[in-house]
Amino acid sequence: MTTIPDHWQLDGGWLSGARRVASPNCNPRPAGTSPELIVVHGISLPPGQFGGANIEALFTNNLDPGGHPYFAEVAHLEVSAHFLIQRTGEMVQFVSTDERAWHAGVSSWCGREQCNDFSIGVELEGTDDTRYEDLQYSALLTLIAVLRNHYPSIHADAIVGHSDIAPGRKTDPGPSFDWSRVRHAVQ
Repeated sequence: MTTIPDHWQLDGGWLSGARRVASPNCNPRPAGTSPELIVVHGISLPPGQFGGANIEALFTNNLDPGGHPYFAEVAHLEVSAHFLIQRTGEMVQFVSTDERAWHAGVSSWCGREQCNDFSIGVELEGTDDTRYEDLQYSALLTLIAVLRNHYPSIHADAIVGHSDIAPGRKTDPGPSFDWSRVRHAVQ
């Protein structure tokens, strides 16, 4: 069981232990819907490169399409996640967990479509084939503990990868992500 530090509290859906960078790419959850699922993603911008403010720029609609050849393909997208865990373990929050972040896209979990409605999206800075950092796992496990404490409807088996809710379309967080480490900690 992961210990929750005193300074990590959810208030109005915002985590006190995270740096807040509000994204406009969100909207209210459907009436009567609360989080029941945590979706783990992997992201790097440009692909395979870590650090910098490009992910934050993408999630706030400020990514310069001329900043890198790849950016022209994604700068127009209106996407977000609730959280980003950087390679250093730093946690950034873009959307209140009480709101719907736009991270899952076309998705389905246990026969329910539109996973954004009932999920919390957590991006890890990384790639499918690059080992994630110990600091990221530590931050992720603490975040999961906070979220499950606040939202008891999130069960241990409701922590999945983007590839699980969008198979064939998405591969993240990829084979480099150590699911056994997460499963062992959340049981």
